[in-house]
Amino acid sequence: MPLIALTGGIASGKSTIARRLAEHGALVVDADALVRELQQPGTPVLAAIVEAFGEGVLLPDGGLDRAALGARIFADPEARSRLNAIVHPAVQEESARRFREVLADDPERVVVYDVPLLVEARPDDPWDLVVVAHAPAALRVERLVAHRGMAASAAAERVAAQASDDERLAIADVVVDTAGSLDSTLEQADALWSRLSSGRVGDRS
Repeated sequence: MPLIALTGGIASGKSTIARRLAEHGALVVDADALVRELQQPGTPVLAAIVEAFGEGVLLPDGGLDRAALGARIFADPEARSRLNAIVHPAVQEESARRFREVLADDPERVVVYDVPLLVEARPDDPWDLVVVAHAPAALRVERLVAHRGMAASAAAERVAAQASDDERLAIADVVVDTAGSLDSTLEQADALWSRLSSGRVGDRS
């Protein structure tokens, strides 16, 4: 089972690549979706978050107030580290369980792990290939302002809170340049799928 890590900063176009690979037949495991599942009311992860940050990060219905927690962690690296220490091990355990399930069901299936924080959390896992969706940080800030309605300062803060472009590129086996048109990104994703489906996963050339 080829296990592909797909990463990229916020607004890098990573999700576009993941969707295209899924259309071709890859099974995409979304790390952000796993995080949301693991943070549901009644879970050990949510209990640990409340213990670390207080009940002010809860909504009236007992769910996690992601906006309130996000405001805390993006402005405070120490708080972000505390949150990561709670969430990352749980996500790693659950994703590994899902990978095992896929392997048991279909050993030849291409699995793509869509993980924004690969550099921060799991750079040394035994990936068959690391794919980085890359657009310069300044362009990603522009996208956040234009497409998500964020203030420029908030967008810049979100981008700065993640790994740098250089850190992501340093672990890349394949770089998908997403700074151009959507068609260009999709063409590169198609070429990547051709490589994956032809058994050339380990070919870094």
